Amino acid sequence: MRGKWLITLSALVMAVGVTTGGGAVMAKEKHKDILNVSHRGASGYAPEHTLVSYDMGEKMHGDYIEIDLQMTKDGQLIAMHDEKVDRTTDGTGSVKDYTLDQIKQLDAGSWFNETYLQYAKPEYEGLKVPSLEEVFQKFGKNASYYIETKSPDIYPGMEKELLRLVDEYKINKDKLLVQSFSPDSLKIMHKLDPSVQLVQLISYRSYATVTDAEIAEVKKYAMGVGPNHTYLNEEYIQKIVSSGLEIHPYTVNDKERMKQLIDWGVTGMFTNFPDRLHEVKKGK
Repeated sequence: MRGKWLITLSALVMAVGVTTGGGAVMAKEKHKDILNVSHRGASGYAPEHTLVSYDMGEKMHGDYIEIDLQMTKDGQLIAMHDEKVDRTTDGTGSVKDYTLDQIKQLDAGSWFNETYLQYAKPEYEGLKVPSLEEVFQKFGKNASYYIETKSPDIYPGMEKELLRLVDEYKINKDKLLVQSFSPDSLKIMHKLDPSVQLVQLISYRSYATVTDAEIAEVKKYAMGVGPNHTYLNEEYIQKIVSSGLEIHPYTVNDKERMKQLIDWGVTGMFTNFPDRLHEVKKGK
């Protein structure tokens, strides 16, 4: 991963300096190396954080399966974005108040059919919430996983349990990225296992800026940042990349915006539609 990243970074820096002649060629090369992260799987087409969605993301040429983690009452890690089950299942209440067995009784697919009629399929009804262990069992040790520790303050020991499963299933750490909005959670991960590559998530609510001090702090424990794409600008992206950090914005679903961010120098991005980013990478 790091070797490929260094090559990619070199190509990006070279591309910035090209203004005539070979510029189109370099731009095309940049498009090829962008990490295509299937956000919650191919969640534009199937119920998020289900095995079906993850499988679809792989088939649509996503480079990474992105998994948000919550923890059950009995200490099991499950794939779910929200702290509550209400939005994406037929249940109500907090994940932390459910055991894994109780989570498994919930319908995690019908909501999608009701919300996204154009992509609804009968087979989505009754889909189950997967545990992280089930995801590892299905996709194996050599799949590329991009895992987020969600709400780690609510779930003491989440990082330790994640690493336990990573080690138990012999997950290839060269193809594993762990992200979080919580610097503390990432620092715990770094202390427990410095070999795991970490990404600091960031949420901007206005024009994105970053200081040298902020970059230096992130580089103490992480190899990249993941900001929301909405307020990004070329100056910001180039400052991050030239510092030696990767940058993987979320969540980019428009092809023109994908192209713009790639031209500005991002090294990857999250999308609900990995097939769209694949087409952009192919120059379509």
